[in-house]
Amino acid sequence: MPPARRAAMRAIWNGAISFGLVTIPVKLYTATESKDVRFHLLHKTDGARIIEKRFCEAENVEVGWADLVRGYEVAKGEYVILAPEEIDAVKPESSTTIEIGDFVELTEIDPIYFEKSYFLEPTTVGSRPFNLLMRALDETGRIAVARVTIRTRERLATLRTYDGTLVLETMFWPDEIRSTGGLDLPQGAEQKASSRELQMAEALVQNLSGRFDPAQYRDQYRAALEELIRRRMKGEQRNSRRRRPEPKIVDLMDALQASVAAMHQRKATVRRPRGAGKPRDAAKASDAAKPPAASRRKRSIRAA
Repeated sequence: MPPARRAAMRAIWNGAISFGLVTIPVKLYTATESKDVRFHLLHKTDGARIIEKRFCEAENVEVGWADLVRGYEVAKGEYVILAPEEIDAVKPESSTTIEIGDFVELTEIDPIYFEKSYFLEPTTVGSRPFNLLMRALDETGRIAVARVTIRTRERLATLRTYDGTLVLETMFWPDEIRSTGGLDLPQGAEQKASSRELQMAEALVQNLSGRFDPAQYRDQYRAALEELIRRRMKGEQRNSRRRRPEPKIVDLMDALQASVAAMHQRKATVRRPRGAGKPRDAAKASDAAKPPAASRRKRSIRAA
């Protein structure tokens, strides 16, 4: 049986990477997709789709697209209205170039800046310089910082190697990152952990440390929704869910010690060789395997 063909990707942008005097023709593809279960709003009585209409709140009348304008709210109920041609006049010129400006280390950029990922694919004539750029990034351990215009919006972005290709990661501009100044963060000596608590916390971190394996993580809510939908399609009813008990607030040190102890217990269970159970369980299994005494006597008589 031939292997199943993967669904073809559709390029959303065609252009070129530019760094120095080198130009690399490429195509851009969306690298991620949301798997959220999406619902439609329906009329409860007949199951028909609900259509959202545009109403003027002052006149309470439906408004057509031709009667709509764009306004920016400058104060409560006050707007600056901009005509379409005014907005078009300040849009960045349509650009088909990923303009590399700097090469930096990935650790210099906090992940909070990253927004959306795109795969890059070279055209036939761009394959050689594309591979050259990939190798240069791998050898130097750097990523490229660039500017690119996608759908009339200029974006800050990075280029890095990933799984045999380059990934363009669009970024938030610096003024789009909120400050933590408005948070009520713990302060004062009473909020500082003791050295003993810190040691226990570090021990817990060490015990839980390992390599990142994305395959072990699963969207349990989405899986439950999909299972519920499958059951409903078959006409089955789902049992009511048991609510998890609310976690109890315990002493920090007690919680740390219990967590470390539980981790040691789990590791000991994992290391136990197969077939090795508790002595009591093994004895029960041995007794269960023996035939009853009467049966053993009958077999002995027949053998005689």
